[in-house]
Amino acid sequence: MITIGQLARYVGVSIKTIRVYHDKGLLPEPDRDASGYRRYDAHDAIALIKIRTLAEAGVPLARIRNLRSATDEELQQALRDIDDELTARIRSLQATQGRLHQLAAGQLAPLPTEVGTFLEHLARWGFSPRWVNLQRDLWILVFATHPDQAITQFQDQSKILADPALRQLFLDYDRAHDLDADDPRIDDLARRIAEATRERYGPNDLPELDGASEIPTLIQGTVNASSPAWQRLDMFIREQLNT
Repeated sequence: MITIGQLARYVGVSIKTIRVYHDKGLLPEPDRDASGYRRYDAHDAIALIKIRTLAEAGVPLARIRNLRSATDEELQQALRDIDDELTARIRSLQATQGRLHQLAAGQLAPLPTEVGTFLEHLARWGFSPRWVNLQRDLWILVFATHPDQAITQFQDQSKILADPALRQLFLDYDRAHDLDADDPRIDDLARRIAEATRERYGPNDLPELDGASEIPTLIQGTVNASSPAWQRLDMFIREQLNT
């Protein structure tokens, strides 16, 4: 029979932790001996080791408490589930570690090969270095925050710019960056973009304009912050499409 301090040292936890386990109903609290001390035996040590192992694996204390009354079959299944959860967490941590290594190497996030090719095409088509760099940063952000949706959005953007007429609208958009926000050319460009958008999507399938679609809103918000002219252009386009 050992004291709570000895039990804590043997198992590698603090006395406070053992008392928490008593309070939470995970570890039965033994009666006091004639000297007023609580004495623990080997069964208590084994039970505490099991609790510590599960707790270190990230299992909530309430779940550990429920496992005390589980059958052998239920316990084995629970342990398999916990093992699967740990495997998923390890993979997630390894992915995070990989991103940290990329960050240390000056790479915020890897982009798919087709995105790199697309950015090269932008430069050849006459887009400004500012536009190309902005697009690179935006796609890094989108692929990092919405990897499940990013490729679909990127493919849609690529199809748009494959059309020479639509590509010219984007070139005009790029060149409007330095215009005064009150320049009448902004109104004309907004009208042409709205007309092209209606023609491409039809009157009943226009892109979301109310912020319900996260990626377009994320992209447009970043673009607008780059230029007062672009911000006004976006406002005019929305007005045109909502009329």
